[in-house]
Amino acid sequence: MISLYLAQRTWAHRLPAWLKLGALAILSLLVTPLDSLPVMMALLLAALVLYAALGREAVRQIALLRPLLPLLVILFAFHLWSGDARLGAVSVLRILGIVMIANAVTMTTRMDEMMDAIEPLLRPLALFGVAPRAVALMVAMMIRFVPLIFALWEALNEAYRARTGRRGGWRLLAPFCIQTLRLSNHVAEALAARGGAPRANRR
Repeated sequence: MISLYLAQRTWAHRLPAWLKLGALAILSLLVTPLDSLPVMMALLLAALVLYAALGREAVRQIALLRPLLPLLVILFAFHLWSGDARLGAVSVLRILGIVMIANAVTMTTRMDEMMDAIEPLLRPLALFGVAPRAVALMVAMMIRFVPLIFALWEALNEAYRARTGRRGGWRLLAPFCIQTLRLSNHVAEALAARGGAPRANRR
C-alpha cells in the first residue's frame, strides 16, 4: 500500500485532498453519460499527460493497469459482437482514463489526507453511534487498496510467467486469494497495534 505512494513530492502532492477527490468525482459524473469517441480519446490523453507531468516513477505505475486488459478486451469484444465497435471503444477508453486518473490521486494523496477530506461528509453518522473517522478510514483504505490489488495480481502473474513462460490466468486465483487474506491480516494487525479503528464517542 505504501509502496504505491510517490515518495518524491510533486505539484499534485501540494493540492488538497478534497480538491483532488472532488475533481475526480465530478469528472466521473461528467464523462459517464457521454458516448463521444473524441472526448474519451482526449480523456485518456489527459491521463497520460498527467502521469508524464508527475514524473518517471508515476509513468512506471501505468504497468499496474495490465490486469485490467483482459476485462477491457472482453468488454470491447462484447460490443463488437453486438455490432457497435465504436461504443465498445468509448467504454474501454472511459474506464481506462478514469482508472488512471483515480490511481494518480491515490499516488499523490496520503491516507490521513484522504480521511480528513472524507470525514466531514460522514459526521451525520455520529448521530447513530457510528464513528465517522472509522468509516473514513475504511473508505480511504478501499481507495488505496485498489491499485495495490492490481499490483499483487501483476506480481503473481510475472512470477508464474517467469517459471512457465505462460500467463497465469485462472491458475492465480488460489494464490491471489491467499496473498490477499495475508495482506488483510497484516493490515488488521497494524491497526490493532495502533489502537484499532477509531470509535464513536459514547455519552
